[in-house]
Amino acid sequence: MPKKIPMRQCVGCGEMKEKKSLIRIIRTPEGRIILDRTGRANGRGAYICDDPACLAAARKKKSLNRAFKMQVSEEIWEELTLSIEK
Repeated sequence: MPKKIPMRQCVGCGEMKEKKSLIRIIRTPEGRIILDRTGRANGRGAYICDDPACLAAARKKKSLNRAFKMQVSEEIWEELTLSIEK
């Protein structure tokens, strides 16, 4: 029997994709928002495609604000944009 592949929804485009192909963004218990490329950091997570267009869509729809139940600051958006473009 084949192993079940974990799927997650991108907060930008809304597509269901394999967990391995997405980048995890987390809100740490201290309230910081960071990129978690390992997928193992402790905190509340949201997933996004490794595509600047998906990040722009998430920003426009305020998806991360809803996912983390807090306002995401301008500095964090810029930091995420730089991290995804690399």
